[in-house]
Amino acid sequence: MLLHGFTHTGHSWDPVTAALGERYRAIAPDIRGHGSAGARRPITLEAVLGDLADAAPRRFTLCGYSMGGRLALHAALRMPERVQRLVLIGASPGIADPRRRRARARADERLAGEIEAAPIAAVAERWAATPVLAGQPRPVREAARRDRLRSTPAGLAQALRGLGTGALPSLWGRLGELAMPVLVVVGERDVKFADIGRRMAAQARDARLVIVPGAGHAVHLEAPGQVAELLAGVLSTTR
Repeated sequence: MLLHGFTHTGHSWDPVTAALGERYRAIAPDIRGHGSAGARRPITLEAVLGDLADAAPRRFTLCGYSMGGRLALHAALRMPERVQRLVLIGASPGIADPRRRRARARADERLAGEIEAAPIAAVAERWAATPVLAGQPRPVREAARRDRLRSTPAGLAQALRGLGTGALPSLWGRLGELAMPVLVVVGERDVKFADIGRRMAAQARDARLVIVPGAGHAVHLEAPGQVAELLAGVLSTTR
């Protein structure tokens, strides 16, 4: 199961699933507030975890990017008997400091209001200019823009309110509870999340960090073939 990031949809995983071919069955759902699930309500952690539990096989490998990685962490801790392996791409367990988390929630609320008031094309352009996404090759930027246009401002605004970094509790203190093998993937150019990835890998019981040369935050968009091979390597291991 592949979980997309904020403003994307399950289609953002198409290059990775194409590279995987028919070796594995890939499930890449649209998370509430995005794409075909843009009108689904409520957009809460509990509701999304319920969606994932319903859509997933009895035992499965879970992979998430950015917001999807944060949700994947919550799902793995909620369903340890079902999640066999966990792959996190450009992900974070959240904000540990309560004051900083409250400040982020207020900032996310302001941003959600601005998203609601703008056409989706403007939202797509604004998100593409986020500093953490700087340096993406033009084809990657264009594909990401097309994917963002599948969503609506109303859905994205509600997703930010319900699933944003400021809305969800921190999992920094729970990484040691992860019972399954964890692969943490970050791009070489993504300095902030490379540091977060190192800290996560150090705190989880059975974790490995891979830094993809030349890639930025959205490793699966910039290097889908390499991500597919990493996933294939993870999937080929037995437990």
